[in-house]
Amino acid sequence: MNIKAKLSTFDATMIVVSLVIGIGIFRTPAMVASSTGTPVIFFAAWILGGFISFLGALTFAEVGSRFPKPGAFYKVVADCYHPSVAFMLNWTNVTVVNGAGGAAVAMIGAEYILPIIFPESMRTQGMTQVTAAVLVIFLIVINYLGIKTGAWAQNILTVIKISMILLLGFVAFTYGGSKPIASTQSLNNDSIWIALGVGLISVFYTYGGYQCTLNFGGDIKHPEKNMPRAIFFGILIIIGLYLIINLAYYSVLGIEGIAGSKLVAAEVARICFGKSAYLIVSIAIFLSALGFVNVTLMQIPRSYYAMAQDGALPSIFMKVNEKTQTQEFTLLFFGCTILGSIFLLGTFERILSYVMIFDTLNNALVASTVFILRKRGVTSSEGQPYRVPFYPVLPAIFVLFLLTITVNVIISQPGSLLVGGLILLAGYPVFLLMRRVTRYTNSIEAGSPRT
Repeated sequence: MNIKAKLSTFDATMIVVSLVIGIGIFRTPAMVASSTGTPVIFFAAWILGGFISFLGALTFAEVGSRFPKPGAFYKVVADCYHPSVAFMLNWTNVTVVNGAGGAAVAMIGAEYILPIIFPESMRTQGMTQVTAAVLVIFLIVINYLGIKTGAWAQNILTVIKISMILLLGFVAFTYGGSKPIASTQSLNNDSIWIALGVGLISVFYTYGGYQCTLNFGGDIKHPEKNMPRAIFFGILIIIGLYLIINLAYYSVLGIEGIAGSKLVAAEVARICFGKSAYLIVSIAIFLSALGFVNVTLMQIPRSYYAMAQDGALPSIFMKVNEKTQTQEFTLLFFGCTILGSIFLLGTFERILSYVMIFDTLNNALVASTVFILRKRGVTSSEGQPYRVPFYPVLPAIFVLFLLTITVNVIISQPGSLLVGGLILLAGYPVFLLMRRVTRYTNSIEAGSPRT
């Protein structure tokens, strides 16, 4: 059955914010500080990443406005290039990017909550994984109740997340304690560009996610207008919040303190207010992790829906509960991929190295469809689409930047290319097999099995 639009502009904007601000901003600044080494390069990486993400927001706003369909992040590639290409990239999303990304956030959320609910002797890697799994199962139940129930929970969690970041920034800026010692590290010209390039890998991961709003093309009311608005305002909120919280981190810890603090947000709160603030911020960040995993469970099943429409998956992945608008089987299937990733892939940094090589490549391909859609003159049936300014320059800059990030990942993490490449290539025979299985299944349902 078809998906019915139930989400408002506010719902969509909160989805954009939560797709991006998961847990990365509370963890990746330490990785960026370690890579860049100096305040100037550290903040240059965040500002450049924000600028490029804004170009991406403009690009994906036009793609979403011209192609407002369920699972459009997959569907637009299948339509503009070929279903096999779209399947191979979404195959990697299913097995690595989305499952592992959701698992990574769930595990970091568990890291923050473990010191509150368990004694130190029980804070093991195994307990972190079990806690993360319980978190994921709870959210699967919430989303099983319906798309509006998931959106309602999402709005509350996102408002808490934004309030927490603003509060932490205010507290840090008014902190009256000793100031951090300035970094004395200096780099030559070649090292500066290398440091900036490596730092941008983690920065761009932290800014990523807003493009997945395309998957809600069938869920958002009047998507030709409301999707561009949600992406545009959502990314502006995100850029502002990221700059505020990184300035807060730096004002309290300095660049070396950020680099040496694994749980940087909680460390800033501990310095400013003591143990009680540490606990409060840990709970708030745990809730932020809830929000990201929740929105992931909301949007990825729509991608499966689009794949099933193309015959790349059995029709059961397209089955929608008419009352709740939930893809019940698909939700449970995807939830299991997250749970499997929690116990198979391990630490956040290891997951990140596998995620980034596909994340940027897939985003570049989806973004490039704007050139094809514009050339074909594709428009929504409900009105005139949004048009990215300074076309084709701005979309071209964004796509080239994504490809540069991909090259940086390959250079800095060559092992991920081998593992990821094998997974990517394995998608093609799976695509052919699933097409055959789907045709056979459909013929049986029609009462004329093929021999």
